[in-house]
Amino acid sequence: MSREHDAPPSASGLDLGAASAAQEIEAIYRIERVRLIAGLARHVGDLSLAEDLAQEALVSALAVWPHRGIPPAPGAWLMTTAKRRAVDLWRRRQMMARHEAALAHDIETGRADDHAGVEAALDDEIGDERLSLIFAACHPLLSRDQRTALTLKVIGGLTTEEIARAFLTQESTVAQRIVRAKKILREGEVSFEVPRAHERAARLASVLEVIYLTFNEGYAASRGEDLIRTTLCEEAMRLGRILVGLAPEEPEAHALLALMELQASRFKARLAADGRALTLETQDRRFWDRLLIQRGLEGLATVTRLGGENGIYALQAALAAVHARAATFEDTDWGRSADLYDRLLERIPSPVVALNRAVAHAMAFGPEVGLTLLAEIEAEPSLAGYGPLHAAKGDSLMRLGRMEEARAAFERAAAFSGNAMERAFLMGRVAECDADLGVIEPGHQR
Repeated sequence: MSREHDAPPSASGLDLGAASAAQEIEAIYRIERVRLIAGLARHVGDLSLAEDLAQEALVSALAVWPHRGIPPAPGAWLMTTAKRRAVDLWRRRQMMARHEAALAHDIETGRADDHAGVEAALDDEIGDERLSLIFAACHPLLSRDQRTALTLKVIGGLTTEEIARAFLTQESTVAQRIVRAKKILREGEVSFEVPRAHERAARLASVLEVIYLTFNEGYAASRGEDLIRTTLCEEAMRLGRILVGLAPEEPEAHALLALMELQASRFKARLAADGRALTLETQDRRFWDRLLIQRGLEGLATVTRLGGENGIYALQAALAAVHARAATFEDTDWGRSADLYDRLLERIPSPVVALNRAVAHAMAFGPEVGLTLLAEIEAEPSLAGYGPLHAAKGDSLMRLGRMEEARAAFERAAAFSGNAMERAFLMGRVAECDADLGVIEPGHQR
């Protein structure tokens, strides 16, 4: 991933102030974090220790860089610092002599301090470094829930709250899964290397799921001020392209990449000039990225060639293609969308898929049908605090002219939302209901 910080002060001669330095350093660390942890995990063989060493390298950077300036290759500096810390720990504990010798040799011969050389090596290995960590975290020793939660936390940088939302479960449950997963990997002495082809095939489904969930969190951020977390989506697509290269005959790898590219094609159109979130109906489709759409449709064609049209990612990519192929909102083939969701629900009988199916059926066959389908899943415990359920209900009620009920549904959806942009959009729908009902805002006269 490209860096988004300014030129290093050490190169420009600038002396950073303490506050701006800390912000700059933390921004660099966010960019380098996953690559740093992945590289350290391969050396020390312990994911928790790798995370601790990376964090200690950040602390060192916060202490040193404001005075000496940001080095030309900050990622290499962080890696070298973390490795030195690892050697110190091993010496004190008299552990892992083989690893100590290898790391000490790199540092003492100066190779680890050759910032340009180390940075180039890291860039050469970035795909494998990160992917090795994903594959390691998707080890068969772990349960599906454990490996997905662990990888989303370490690779995606998601919080336990965000992961809990993706799983529709409790934060404490997710935290326990992550702790348990790290312990299993440590006790099992799992190697943090990309497994061989036959081993990769066994873990591929889990890796695809992690990338999918990472992209989803970026596409519709569950928390924060931004509707889209672009860096998460870009990282997920980058990993998707690597996987397609590793498994060129795997239709679901192509399907997931196609899905992400088709969804990402709408990024520039999802926000109005004033920052408001825009629905598919109100988006200016001239801003859709035609190159990404072309790539996505070509990926779907590859899926068809490989005979994978009924895969879970293939069906979702086909759903995204329904919108990508429609020149206007009115041209959307909602009947095909409803059919695809029927097929997807058979493959993934989850309440979220059922919710999206209800929305598609509402658009294809009328809001009354949508409300009937929503009523069937409204009592589902995992959807109790799920805002999109109430937003979908509000939309169907609004289309039926039942504004009082729609208003209440949109307010409920906004109350459950943790994202500022999403919440503002939902309160905008509340205001639309108020306007239709003739509600007068405080301080205004009709």
